[in-house]
Amino acid sequence: MEPQQIQSLTAMFEGHSQRTEEGVEYWLARDVQHLLGYGKWDNFTSVISKAKTACEVSGHTVSDHFADVGKMVELGSGSQREIDDVMLTRYACYLIAQNGDSRKQQVAFAQTYFAMQTRKAELIEQRLLEAERVLARQKLSATEKELSSVIFEQAGGNDNFALIRSKGDSALFGRNTKAMKAQWQVPDNRPLADFAPTIILKAKDFATEITIHNARAQNMNREQQISKEHVTNNEAVRQTLINRGIRPEELPPAEDVKKVERRLASADKKSLKNPETLGLKDDADE
Repeated sequence: MEPQQIQSLTAMFEGHSQRTEEGVEYWLARDVQHLLGYGKWDNFTSVISKAKTACEVSGHTVSDHFADVGKMVELGSGSQREIDDVMLTRYACYLIAQNGDSRKQQVAFAQTYFAMQTRKAELIEQRLLEAERVLARQKLSATEKELSSVIFEQAGGNDNFALIRSKGDSALFGRNTKAMKAQWQVPDNRPLADFAPTIILKAKDFATEITIHNARAQNMNREQQISKEHVTNNEAVRQTLINRGIRPEELPPAEDVKKVERRLASADKKSLKNPETLGLKDDADE
């Protein structure tokens, strides 16, 4: 996500923030619905229901974070009618984002935005970049696992999968995995991908996805065939990167992705440990 997009989304989310008389920050669900790119209220209410369940499971009182309210809206005839809405704390919005469709760019942004107690776009951007890299690493792991399964199903075994993956690395970097590990100072017992920058993770994933597609489409039934296909695809991706001024082997290593993953999880846990509540009272309590 580009910095300009992050600044724009931050401004949009901030623009819909409101405060109770006690100063508690909240958003209205109808506003959040549109901020997250949901067209229909009925579809969005199912996400709210999942978020309420997650709130309860986490040990928090649902009514402290989700409060049903009515809102008057103008009709085309000039008259008004009341529609259902929900007051949402930052924590409630976070749970909604976590249960939303993360393929939507707005939802992916919201997952970070509502987890952080900050309005600084640069800090939000840094966290988004870290989260993007963690997701890219997870996606690559899943894609490589799928390729391993394809090799097993179509070639009758995948004992040489590690070698096939290494050949792919050699084609992408122009040097073998051992050389890249030495260059990036990667421990022998750790995968090279754990220290790869996001663009390399996505490049490796793309090449692997092509290998899977062609192996299935062309019914490749020998490991040698699939291995050759994988090398060809990594060479093609390498050439694309070079044509755009990026030489994979010249990129610096990134921070250990496991450390990044732990840091993000710890930050989430800390920021959401004692979430601010709406503090609304029922009429019976007054």
